[in-house]
Amino acid sequence: MQSKAITISNSNPQGMRAVFALLIGMAFILAQSMAAHARAAPESFADLVDQVSPAVVNITTTTMVAASAAPSTPQAPDGSPFEDLFRDFLERQQQQGGPRQASALGSGFIISADGYIVTNNHVIADADEVQIELFNGGELSAKVVGVDTKTDIALLKVETDEPLPFVRFGDSDIARVGDWVMAMGNPLGQGFSVSAGIISARNRALRGTYDDFIQTDAAINRGNSGGPLFIMDGDVIGVNTAILSPNGGGSIGIGFSMSSAVVSRVVAQLREFGETRRGWLGVRIQDVTQDVADALSLDDAVGAMVTDVPSGPAFDAGILQGDVILTFDGKHVPDTRELVRMVGETEVGKAVRVVVFRDGKTQTLKVILTRREDAEAATIVPAATSPEVTQEKELLGLKLKGLDADLRGQLGLTDGDTGVIVMGVDESSQAFDKGLRAGDLIVEAGQQKIASLSDLTKRLEQAREAGRKSILLLVRRGGEPRFVALSLG
Repeated sequence: MQSKAITISNSNPQGMRAVFALLIGMAFILAQSMAAHARAAPESFADLVDQVSPAVVNITTTTMVAASAAPSTPQAPDGSPFEDLFRDFLERQQQQGGPRQASALGSGFIISADGYIVTNNHVIADADEVQIELFNGGELSAKVVGVDTKTDIALLKVETDEPLPFVRFGDSDIARVGDWVMAMGNPLGQGFSVSAGIISARNRALRGTYDDFIQTDAAINRGNSGGPLFIMDGDVIGVNTAILSPNGGGSIGIGFSMSSAVVSRVVAQLREFGETRRGWLGVRIQDVTQDVADALSLDDAVGAMVTDVPSGPAFDAGILQGDVILTFDGKHVPDTRELVRMVGETEVGKAVRVVVFRDGKTQTLKVILTRREDAEAATIVPAATSPEVTQEKELLGLKLKGLDADLRGQLGLTDGDTGVIVMGVDESSQAFDKGLRAGDLIVEAGQQKIASLSDLTKRLEQAREAGRKSILLLVRRGGEPRFVALSLG
């Protein structure tokens, strides 16, 4: 059968337009069909399950729990007919009160043929023994290679003569809200199980410094912890870690998986060093709010404001309290959370350029990062400042007093601590709304140190003369610093 050709002739312009309209319409219908097909739910997850199941494992841990103190027990009188009965009862109580084994269940997945396994730290924390159940029914003992409590990730290792099936990490940064995902694990101790859903949200922060959770409605329950979250090509984009359950029960369709962008870096360090090695800048920081930006004459409320610079890499590089960090290693810093993540992911010992906003202009400094874990283990001693004269005054809705020996003793301050103490706050004032409370120590005003109430008064006058609408105060509470902008009106 011969095919028919459509001939387009320049001598028939109306025919040409009709043909082109037909072709364009057909292309539009085809594009719509392809788009609808791309958005449609998979016909089945069975092929994906067959592909990745052999790399998913169940984890059982055993821990010896020490005996608890036995409650006081009544004693039978000597010679009583109940003496033997009481003796037998006490012996049984003592046996039951001795050390006992406690077990816990979780999930994990194999990431290499030689037996490295990823799970949650809380699954294996304090365990004396860790047992791995393979998908084919085999069992292997595992040792803990390393853990990271900040991201709740643990790396295990099993020894086997045969190469093990494994899965790879995917790129969670390109995953989109609405993408299909599949969770696997050992929910409620029922053995290997599969659930599917979509990505409900990304970049969730629960409580950790380095949180980057993928939220999913794929059913995740107790026992799923440590299991993998797969995308449709079989790569792992998350480690199932937590659920939101208001009544403490099972899944309500809100589960959280730590993203592979975080986990893959942690696992690489645990595998190489047995511990994490995160970069450390050595500053305390807070987000830049709009009122703080206005007080600093900063165009936008972005960056991370430095509230304290203890001894460390930032101090050595010349970063000052009150600086706003705008870029780190060539990358824009939108807020404190992102800066912490950037620094933590940077190699220890690397020299990076940091752009700060200071005194109305930008300045570039070079900082050589040290290791966060080493810095956290050290004791940070705040720098001492000069003493000041005791006075009392009311300013900006605050009842203020200079430091004296009695106040230092009451507040646990040293002779090196200077500033003015907040003795009371007018509850109708802006200062109260901004969170200032009695006992706060104001140590800076207008990004200059103050040693007395006269210093504070002078800073307020200078700010008003300069036409500023607000002034920036550095306040310490319990040793922790933060900046607060108060209106001068």
